[in-house]
Amino acid sequence: MMSIFAAIGAQTIHSMDAFGQFWRFAGKTLALLPMTSMRRGDWRRLMPQFYRVGVRSVPVMTITGVFVGLVLAAQAAAQLKAAGLEERMGVLVNLSLVSELGPVLAGVMLAGRVGGALTAELGTMNVTEQLDALRVMGTDPVRYLVVPRVVACIVLAPLLTLYCDLFGALSGWFVAVQLEAIPSEPYAFYTADAVQAWDLFAGLAKSMVFGGAIGLISCYKGFHCKAGAEGVGRACTSAFVTSFIVILISDFYMLRALQDIYVSIWGFKPLL
Repeated sequence: MMSIFAAIGAQTIHSMDAFGQFWRFAGKTLALLPMTSMRRGDWRRLMPQFYRVGVRSVPVMTITGVFVGLVLAAQAAAQLKAAGLEERMGVLVNLSLVSELGPVLAGVMLAGRVGGALTAELGTMNVTEQLDALRVMGTDPVRYLVVPRVVACIVLAPLLTLYCDLFGALSGWFVAVQLEAIPSEPYAFYTADAVQAWDLFAGLAKSMVFGGAIGLISCYKGFHCKAGAEGVGRACTSAFVTSFIVILISDFYMLRALQDIYVSIWGFKPLL
């Protein structure tokens, strides 16, 4: 029995220590962000990360947006037709994409494609002692390696989310107008009337937080992975799982906070 309690205590202490190390790592990274945005030389390190995070994520974001829009539109059509509200189908489809599903799904796809790549790259550098070599040469590896990757995730996550939302909206329109024979004019009118600038702002704010969380978690896991190929693989898996959980938790709390802000300023907004 005592060994069980000892194991639980050791695991608790290890988890608290890792939690504190992560926030020290995150605090140092965030403190260095303004310096990176002000120095011209640092932009040369940012451009390759923009390409890796942004351009290489376009195909998966396209597929995600298209098929999510198709599924949402098909489900909404069956439900709203029964109530005689099929002309308002675009409201459900586009509101879900812009404020909820779009940022979350784009964040999950980004965590799987970009987060795993960042963890594997930095983890390999850690295992092969390249990070120690940078420290010996007097270069801060956090500023040199982590900050450009985190900046790329923060800046490009909203753009990739918008891209995903656009293709989701187009595929939803295709199902509604072309397959379900819903008139295009009322579909567009009700959608434009319901989807407000605040909804777009909420989705982009969430995606920016998700992107920052993915970048910080992935880089931290890479910096602190165990030796060997197995250690790098476990770090990649842990980075994705942790990023996914953080996205879900932060989505809930940001949703509640943004809803409270909206209601306090403009009041309650009906869905249909």
